[in-house]
Amino acid sequence: MSTSRISNLNNRKIIAVDFDGTLVEDKYPSIGKPMPFAFETLKLLQKEGHRIILWTYRSGKSLDEAVAFAEGLGIVFYAVNKNYPEEEFKENTPRKIKADIFIDDRNIGGFLGWGKYYQLINPNTTPNLNQIPQKKKGFFGFGKG
Repeated sequence: MSTSRISNLNNRKIIAVDFDGTLVEDKYPSIGKPMPFAFETLKLLQKEGHRIILWTYRSGKSLDEAVAFAEGLGIVFYAVNKNYPEEEFKENTPRKIKADIFIDDRNIGGFLGWGKYYQLINPNTTPNLNQIPQKKKGFFGFGKG
């Protein structure tokens, strides 16, 4: 394996992201409009090998709706409200996510914007959003197929 490939593997992060107020405007329990560049940035981060965990207060039907909304825009999360896909949720166990980075609108300093988060995660890189494959929009303006 080449040195650059090994270096790239070591730079991969586990990134936990909130939904309401971070990926979409906060309209809980409804789903707000996508935040500017949120889904484009997540696609780019996934393409770079980072694992994205949805870390949200939502549960049940509202969680299922949020996951489906993200999938409609081309994002499939590595895990949802857990550390890895196979993890079993137990009510008496705290729901603590092990991530390298947490992106939430309630961080100290508030929401910084997706461009700033990308720069913090990849300080020596400028995002090229043209590299992200764009899904065709369906009738209602959401990703299709």
